[in-house]
Amino acid sequence: MSETLRDNSVHRKTDAVLSEFKLGHITFRNRIMSTSHACGLEIDGMPGEAYARYHEEKAKGGLALTMFGGSSNIDLDSPSNFRQLNVGTDRVIPYLQKLSKAVHRHGAYTMCQITHLGRRGDPYAGDWLPTIGPSAIRETLHRSIPKEMDENDIVRVVKAYGAAARRCLEGGLDGIETLASGHLIGQFLSPLMNKRTDRYGGSLENRSRFALMVHEAIREATVSERFLVGMRLTVDEAAEGGLDADECIRFGEILKREGAVDFFDAIFGATDTVRAMAVQHMPGIGTPIAPWIEQVGSFKNAVGLPVFHATRVTDLASARYAIAAGKVDMVGMTRAQIADPHLVNKLVEGREEEIRPCVGGTHCQSSYRPACLHNPATGRELTLDHVQSLASEKRKIVVVGGGPAGLEAARICAERGHHVSLYEAASEVGGQVLLASRGTWRRDLMGIIEWRVSELGRLGVVVQTNAFMGTSDITELNPDAVILATGGMPMIDLTEGQDLCVTPWDVLAGQVALSGRVVVADGTGRHGAPLVAEAAKLAGCDVTYVSIDAALGEDLVYADKYRWRKQFDEFAIRPIGETRVTSVRRLNNQLVANLFSDLTYRSYEIAADHVVIEQGTLPFDELYTDLKPLSSNDGVIDLRTFVEGKKQLPKGKGAFELYRIGDAVSSRNIQASILDAVRLCNKI
Repeated sequence: MSETLRDNSVHRKTDAVLSEFKLGHITFRNRIMSTSHACGLEIDGMPGEAYARYHEEKAKGGLALTMFGGSSNIDLDSPSNFRQLNVGTDRVIPYLQKLSKAVHRHGAYTMCQITHLGRRGDPYAGDWLPTIGPSAIRETLHRSIPKEMDENDIVRVVKAYGAAARRCLEGGLDGIETLASGHLIGQFLSPLMNKRTDRYGGSLENRSRFALMVHEAIREATVSERFLVGMRLTVDEAAEGGLDADECIRFGEILKREGAVDFFDAIFGATDTVRAMAVQHMPGIGTPIAPWIEQVGSFKNAVGLPVFHATRVTDLASARYAIAAGKVDMVGMTRAQIADPHLVNKLVEGREEEIRPCVGGTHCQSSYRPACLHNPATGRELTLDHVQSLASEKRKIVVVGGGPAGLEAARICAERGHHVSLYEAASEVGGQVLLASRGTWRRDLMGIIEWRVSELGRLGVVVQTNAFMGTSDITELNPDAVILATGGMPMIDLTEGQDLCVTPWDVLAGQVALSGRVVVADGTGRHGAPLVAEAAKLAGCDVTYVSIDAALGEDLVYADKYRWRKQFDEFAIRPIGETRVTSVRRLNNQLVANLFSDLTYRSYEIAADHVVIEQGTLPFDELYTDLKPLSSNDGVIDLRTFVEGKKQLPKGKGAFELYRIGDAVSSRNIQASILDAVRLCNKI
């Protein structure tokens, strides 16, 4: 036996997360899973090829269980709010069969989450049916006022749960979980949402009745020792008048007593407000790692059934603790495996330092889902590779620019076996991420840079800083391909007074110290302007914040929007929406900014000591312009080939291929810049 194999064998025996776990007839090969989520890859409510490949990739990557179909709908009045699957029709069965076969052939197991949204639905989606609930109480987040269910509604929905479970069984799945918290089962359970006075309301036993009826129907429809049934359940709603920890434990004991479930998938808090989602249910960057492990452990110890748990368990140290301390039986590293679906294999093979970290960017929970902020191959498995293959011909690749796009381009080219060198004009690599991570809660963004720097070191890529490259510097290197990731420069576009203004770069890099009265003008809806406003308030400034958008952070994911709204409230900053700075002039040793309201169509002036303008960047493209006539492709990327992840095929006679990516093309976010690099370099 080789030393590597022997070491890995010992590693499996001593690492808590790699230990086997038996549940019913199934022996899971390790304790790492991916929990159910609506990944956004379905087509017409069906899990097609892209959906299956997304989950198959994680199975290939070594995890034990991939759950899917977050909030999969069981009936017509539970419509698709956020791209869920439809398990309310037999049409889903062949799709489930293909997905389950794909996962099983790699040694992993798979389950689906089935639910009825209840009041969490949308009366104007799908078939435009009224939402339903135990009581006619509006949900804050999804806005519907439900019809109070009568006995006929209850019988119908219970039957629909059983039918959906049967479809999952016929689809070859290993089990299901129902979603209680916030959804219809949980709405009956919570005294905040259930004000009934009949046999479904009042006491905990009465409020539990609907859940027991549902699970009895599921058991009857899936009579098999080889089909597991669980429930995703909060261990504490953490809301005044809601379910507390003791009642959640008592409910868990009722389900155990009745044989209703084989396991719990535990969460914490409520799900019916933006705050509950961003702080309790799916917290992101700037919040503690694994915040609810102890509460979940208390629930598990009290109820005595196997428990899964996932909330922000993004690092292996937390996962190991949770398993080794007996807090959970299976640890859901869902977002961590969106960042790196091969996390488990790398751990097993002794390559833990190569795991791409989740930085908590929450892009995987937004309209971009399931795309990771810094792994664009996730969700694009049909066109992009997670594991690079060696190129048939080794080439000399020169990358100019050490921001996220340039670092990713260099990393992938090196993985493919090319000879790669990277040149960065600044004293350190990182690009705009160096500035973006300087706020009070965004330090974790640096993981995007630090991981790539580590990988380039492992791959032996030469990285030179303080290296401003000119045309002759590059041609003297005799490259086969040149990739320009030179980024952009801040844009200030006013009718007058650009030279009197500063940019977020100036402030965040410490080149300008703000004082007195500060006007911050947000022209992008991204992080730059809020970061400056935060820095100004911490410096004791009086801040006026204007934005071209109606709301704060329009270009951001929901968790970041919430975080900035909360921060601005604490700082007593009242954003002025639909307003822009049109010009700035100097008057008596102060600045006067002219503001124009797109809402009222009126102008007014405001005095300031500093005016900060955030309008994104313009490409720094002088080098690109100089190199174009020397290249074999005139610097052109074939867009059809590019989006399909295929190899570019230049037809000219120049000395080298020339490409530009990221903000060197246009001002966009981190994910778009890295996606450019992946699309180009996967086949270069």
